Amino acid sequence: MRATILRLGAAVMVLALLVVATAIARGGLDRPWFDRAYLIVLENHGAASIVGDPQAPYINRLISSYGLAVDDYAVAHPSQPDYLALLTGSTLGVTDDGVHTLSSTSLLEQLTQHGRTWHVYEQDYPGHCFTGAQATGGVDLVGQAGTYVRRHDPAISLTSVSGSAVACGHITPLAAFDPGAADFEMIVPNLTNDMHDGTVAQGDAFLAAFVPRIISSPAFSHAALFITWDEGSGNANGGGRVPLIVIRPGIRPGFRSYATHTHRAIPRTIEDAWGLGCLSGTCSSANLAEFFQ
Repeated sequence: MRATILRLGAAVMVLALLVVATAIARGGLDRPWFDRAYLIVLENHGAASIVGDPQAPYINRLISSYGLAVDDYAVAHPSQPDYLALLTGSTLGVTDDGVHTLSSTSLLEQLTQHGRTWHVYEQDYPGHCFTGAQATGGVDLVGQAGTYVRRHDPAISLTSVSGSAVACGHITPLAAFDPGAADFEMIVPNLTNDMHDGTVAQGDAFLAAFVPRIISSPAFSHAALFITWDEGSGNANGGGRVPLIVIRPGIRPGFRSYATHTHRAIPRTIEDAWGLGCLSGTCSSANLAEFFQ
């Protein structure tokens, strides 16, 4: 009997060590883990105008089926500083929606330096390393025809991207979308489909047509999808409270996090999951580990 108990105890210990080793391999017991990350950014709606809105049935089904950060905030007004914060952790001193050429380290450089890949899909982007302020196109993969604007394309404003034909070649129209193309993929709809010029219903329809291309893909089996809005209607924490939906396989349906987060939490989560270190703008930010427990 004693020998049996000892054998069982040893087996339990081995199992516990395997669990800990797996957790460490995935970034630690208190860190998020995923092998791909997707980020979709929409426009100009706070949490109060999206969560529970009957004009957004698909979005609210996602909220019910996956996770929601209840107390998440944009960091500034107007749009452009928020997009920059999603890639650099900082507004880089930008306070407007003008054309800026900025020298800063970003999540994209971190990924490249650590042997990981990235791709930015800007709906109705003309391609060919276009650096103009805007361009109007037709229907680009799904949703309505609309306008691309540089202020919603933070990558092209970074000299590390715009100054390299290889790097800026990783920015393409949405028609080129491939859920398995890169480790990190950022998706920005045009001004109609992102709810800026279009309605909540149009943005909801865009997501209903597009999101299944990600979550039904084999590439999503161990991945994470973040859907957020650039800024809310108020000024709390700089840019107002916005929805942040976190989608991953295996999450408890309807999960809610009541921790306070900002846009900086998204790049910090990716940094921590993949051991990238942290940018000066993200080092003091909490990550979204609670969605990956």
